[in-house]
Amino acid sequence: MEALECIKTRRSVRKFTEQPVDRALLEQVVAAAAYAPSWKNTQIARYTVVTDPAKKQRLADECMMDFAFNQKTSSHAPALVVVTAITGRSGYERDGSFSTSQGTHWQSFDAGVAAQTFCLAAHALGLGTVIMGIFDESKVRAVLDLPAEQMVSAIIAIGHPAEQPVCPKRKDVDTLLQFV
Repeated sequence: MEALECIKTRRSVRKFTEQPVDRALLEQVVAAAAYAPSWKNTQIARYTVVTDPAKKQRLADECMMDFAFNQKTSSHAPALVVVTAITGRSGYERDGSFSTSQGTHWQSFDAGVAAQTFCLAAHALGLGTVIMGIFDESKVRAVLDLPAEQMVSAIIAIGHPAEQPVCPKRKDVDTLLQFV
């Protein structure tokens, strides 16, 4: 699949078949996502794949802040990918000072770039994804026993799509683009 086609056809998929996602396929997705750019090549994104039905259900029931839409998506997806970011690296110099006026925001930016790269790679390999941001980080951390130096950036439901959602209306270039 060509890059522009991949970008234009990727959708947020919330309905999946029951077919499990092969571990080798997930490894391919992460290998491709490793090419996402990051602050000074810090490569802070990490991916925790959750396929255990009990843990997926706990994430859905306990961590989605009672947001029914994400609870349903999480509990029915063949896998959940918890994207974390190693803290204290993006936007920093080696001495711990900030290199940017954006402060800690830059690690979220890097994690977002990595998450989107992950989703585009998954789409190119025939998988569907949806990035979810409504979750309680402390509860996710407790369910998965995540390392203290990593912040939870997003949870991505992933699987073989049961549907291909239509493209929502996009803003036109005149609205999005400004030349100065």
